[in-house]
Amino acid sequence: MSSKESILQKIKQNQPKDLNELPNLEPLKESNLDVLEQYKTILKSIGGDFAEVSSYAEIVAFVKENFDISKRILTTLPELSEVANLEWTNDDPHSLQNAEQILVKAHFGVAENSALWVTDEIMGQRVSTFIPQYLAIIVNKKDIVAKMHQAYDRIGNQEYGFGTFIAGPSKTADIEQSLVLGAHGARGLTVFILG
Repeated sequence: MSSKESILQKIKQNQPKDLNELPNLEPLKESNLDVLEQYKTILKSIGGDFAEVSSYAEIVAFVKENFDISKRILTTLPELSEVANLEWTNDDPHSLQNAEQILVKAHFGVAENSALWVTDEIMGQRVSTFIPQYLAIIVNKKDIVAKMHQAYDRIGNQEYGFGTFIAGPSKTADIEQSLVLGAHGARGLTVFILG
């Protein structure tokens, strides 16, 4: 038995007898809010932008109209291959050099802070959402939950190598108490709300 296993076994043997039950968190999960409206309001307030779309074709049209498609746009989604390159998802982070924009899909969003849950499974590379000048993330309207409690319930026991919540563009306010967008990541975030 290794020293780690020995220590863990001793901890298990010496648990207190009268453990208090964890508090009931269900009331914190309840929400009477309009989840979609709250999501959009919070996203705007933290410097992000959104577009409600009903298809990937509308996303393609939006990208053509609002972004310079002559620059390097990357995606993990075959549906967006008309405006973005799919051939970059290898293990070399240098393949993201000069990425103007990256488009990926989130597993779900959270209305209370406008966060989007993404994992390495859908990011292509772990660094892909932190490297480009602009980031666009697609989330299904039906996959936006009200609170972080519900988000953690959804993550539950899922297995993933890397996961992160992304809320808005990169920002910092520690420089002379002025908000600076794009300080150490994407300068802009567009969320495509699909549904």
